[in-house]
Amino acid sequence: MTAIDAYGDLLRMGSPILTTAEAASRWRVEEGTARRRLRSIAEAGLARRLRRGLWALDPEVDPFVVPPFLTAPLPAYVSFFSALHRHGLIEQIPRQTSIASLDRSRRIVTSVGAYAIHHLAPEVFGGFRGSQTAGYLATPEKAIFDSVYIRAAAGSRAYFPELSLPKGFDDSKAQEWGKRIESPRLRTLVDRRLGEVLRRAGRE
Repeated sequence: MTAIDAYGDLLRMGSPILTTAEAASRWRVEEGTARRRLRSIAEAGLARRLRRGLWALDPEVDPFVVPPFLTAPLPAYVSFFSALHRHGLIEQIPRQTSIASLDRSRRIVTSVGAYAIHHLAPEVFGGFRGSQTAGYLATPEKAIFDSVYIRAAAGSRAYFPELSLPKGFDDSKAQEWGKRIESPRLRTLVDRRLGEVLRRAGRE
């Protein structure tokens, strides 16, 4: 099987990113053989090794597509300042991509950049849009809530440099998430700090 034939077979799986084990299963070969084929595909400029055992079938893969594959089988989406910058609410470019997930908090370095994974409680996980091929991104309202929530849970405050809320931004959508917090103390703290952030933000 040539590199191009092997690559075409992987594309038919319909996933932009896959593991060495998944490729081996698809080709019905040992993982060592699959690894060598994947390296050949990458050397041909058709794919990209993201980290050990994880490959993108597009060498120019959007970094925002990667998160769910880093935390699989647990879900994840881009949020916090990374999402706020993508939505145009802040100008400051984050140095790493921040992810909300049900997975444990940690930092993962890949060939397309570093990812900071932040654990969210199940009751406040959600509020994102997208697809497997385009990536999953928090709505502007949820990205602000997530930022306030994760800092408040850690005993600190979230600071938003030059936050500018777009026309159509719905404060109530951000505040509704706070009602899901199980801890009364944390719920009150987040509600207060979120209110402060929204009052101080610029408006288009």
